[in-house]
Amino acid sequence: MAKTKTQTFLFILFTIFSISTLTTTATKNHRFARALSPAKIGIKAEKLSHLHFYFHDIISGKNVTAVRVAEAPGTKTSPTIFGAVNVIDDPLTIKPELSSERVGSAQGIFAAASQSEFAFATTINFVFTSGKFNGSTLSVLGRNSVFSNIRELPIVGGTGVFRFARGYAQAHTYSRENNGNAVVEYNVYVFHY
Repeated sequence: MAKTKTQTFLFILFTIFSISTLTTTATKNHRFARALSPAKIGIKAEKLSHLHFYFHDIISGKNVTAVRVAEAPGTKTSPTIFGAVNVIDDPLTIKPELSSERVGSAQGIFAAASQSEFAFATTINFVFTSGKFNGSTLSVLGRNSVFSNIRELPIVGGTGVFRFARGYAQAHTYSRENNGNAVVEYNVYVFHY
């Protein structure tokens, strides 16, 4: 019995020593996170910006900007095209006409993710190529119920001027042609530094 108590005591002592050593080593040698001053990385006062532009989704014709890259076995018979995955590189313009001034591109993926309605799981990067946002991006991730009048999608981040961005985008189908091509009006409200 004395031997068992001694073994238990030694085991507990060894365990405490091991945890103490690991904790000390981890905090001294393997530091992967630390607190920073926002000013140290150039963060100033937060701003709220409103962006307004038109998104041109061209699925047929000469200059297609949205293509299907995958589909499920039942996609063609599904009333909601469930399982279809499309990749886009759609122009963004100031006015609804494709010939108006271009401000960037919407690049991303639309996946038909509902069996009951025409709705996409949407991942888009708005890539800006002109004006004060040239070279910056905004990242959108959310659900896009295409036939709803106004769809709201969250802004989950960005780059350049839009580092640490957060906000939301409202999408409204401005026009849709019989061939499936569509123009979508976007109002984006974004907090950034």
